[in-house]
Amino acid sequence: MARIPLLQMSGISLTFGGDPVFSELDLVVQPGDRVALVGRNGSGKSTLMKVMAGLVEPDRGDIVIPPGKSVGYMEQDPGMQGFATLGDYASSGLEPGELYRVERAGEGLKFDPSRPVETASGGERRRAALAKLMAEAPDLMLLDEPTNHLDIEAIAWLERELGATRAAYVLISHDRAFLRALTRATLWIDRGMVRRHEQGFEGFESWRDKVWEEEDQQRHKLNRLIKSEAKWAVEGISARRKRNQGRVRALQALRAEKSAQIKRQGSAAMALESGPKSGRKVIEAKGLSKSFGGQTIVRNFDLLALRGDRVAFVGPNGVGKTTLLKMLLGQEQPDEGSVTQGTNLEIAVFDQTRAQLDPEMTLWDSLTGDPEMRVSGKADQVMVGGQPKHVVGYLKEFLFDERQARAAVKSLSGGEKARLLLAKLMARPSNLLVLDEPTNDLDVETLDLLQELLNDYNGTVLLVSHDRDFLDRVATTTIAMEGNGRATVYAGGWSDYITQRGGDLPKKEEKTKASKPKVKQETQSKSGLSFSEKHRLEKLPAEIARLEAEIGKLEDLMSDPALFTREPVKFQKATEALVERQEKLAAAEEEWLTLEEKAEGA
Repeated sequence: MARIPLLQMSGISLTFGGDPVFSELDLVVQPGDRVALVGRNGSGKSTLMKVMAGLVEPDRGDIVIPPGKSVGYMEQDPGMQGFATLGDYASSGLEPGELYRVERAGEGLKFDPSRPVETASGGERRRAALAKLMAEAPDLMLLDEPTNHLDIEAIAWLERELGATRAAYVLISHDRAFLRALTRATLWIDRGMVRRHEQGFEGFESWRDKVWEEEDQQRHKLNRLIKSEAKWAVEGISARRKRNQGRVRALQALRAEKSAQIKRQGSAAMALESGPKSGRKVIEAKGLSKSFGGQTIVRNFDLLALRGDRVAFVGPNGVGKTTLLKMLLGQEQPDEGSVTQGTNLEIAVFDQTRAQLDPEMTLWDSLTGDPEMRVSGKADQVMVGGQPKHVVGYLKEFLFDERQARAAVKSLSGGEKARLLLAKLMARPSNLLVLDEPTNDLDVETLDLLQELLNDYNGTVLLVSHDRDFLDRVATTTIAMEGNGRATVYAGGWSDYITQRGGDLPKKEEKTKASKPKVKQETQSKSGLSFSEKHRLEKLPAEIARLEAEIGKLEDLMSDPALFTREPVKFQKATEALVERQEKLAAAEEEWLTLEEKAEGA
């Protein structure tokens, strides 16, 4: 017997500002579906979800939800007018016998039901909205970035709940580990088209690359056909004009087909501008202790961060990660102990709250008005890595179009705000990057690029994140803050930390026990390598090949004997770039050899 869909969309078309978002879209969600909804920032993921929820009316098409079935949507910015507390909002519409569900969800998601709505932060409001949806238990849940503002413990709770539910759901999330664990099908929005693949997020990237490869092959065939037909038209049309008008019209149709093809959005051309090399010792903390209002943040904490380290801070919200970070940066004084910073540090900070962005300013003014980016006497240029660039050209490198340059920052999506902040951050040279939740709202492709940039960055990185996959890909050291003043240093990323702890998150009851000394030993796989080392070994051959190709291009450029006299500045820059890449190549080859020997030795 055929199943009755929970939601069926037929012929849906929608335009915003004259641009089509969807055209003749058909979509079905079945009972039991666990679907990842993926796509580039700005592709229309949230818009599609709002159409599914009935919050946005399409221009054309039909949406059918069977009688007796319910669809629930977790709002990104929930309206709470008329409710005194977060608990009042989360429990609205529930029967008295169902209120226990809100309490249970509140404990798992860590929100205080008694918090007044008017004083609640955006993150607290989102957690209340998620608790409301979980308590209502609709037949179909629509979840737009549910893990934003959740710590790893709350993400783990939500993952367990969604893994056990019988309800269907559609998920938008930047958290790959979350998507891999929960989804069995994938909806991919790409240039106004929605494709469905009956495999979870685990298989998305290989599927996407296969679709793009087939698309490129078709485009290549079309280009060859147009070239062939155009040659015929030029050489033979005058002799056979009357009887070959059909072929001419066919050529016009081919050209129309080519012009109608929508170009794929490329990756952001992000590049981290490395500053002067810092000293080998970047930060040394000895015997740090700090308490606030009776809460112990850290007790007798030691850390030595060397140049090139990627240090991740993990732990529940409110445990004191930001406070510890501020002490290490000298912005907060410890009660006991000392912090010594290395020499020649140039620090760049990515702020989780996006406080560096004025929502009322335009993107143009946000960049040109930044004192560190302003070019004297040039209202349309910004300083990037010591060189002036046109502001629109620089915005295009981060996937903003010309129309957005004069739009207000408040009109941007969460992912677009993150990209704008990265544009400001990456324009200035640095050798110490401080990244507080940089992955929120970024799409998969931009996350990939950010990870590669951090791995190639010559400086040191301090990272606060709840994204387990990103931590595994980037971190070389993890500082686990587990409450009651315990801050323990582990080698490797998130998976290494969990393995060294015995395979699970710390239990809540452990938070009140006395801290026990731990042996600092990097957990190794059968290959003799930790997770982060194994990942690095897999990436090194491609990095070495890229460096060799860049060196080859630079050597070709400098082989011109007249280059020095004709363009001395270009010659000098090419020389410096060649030396830098040769040093990077030597370091990468040495790193590959060390890791390969370690793997073979095991």
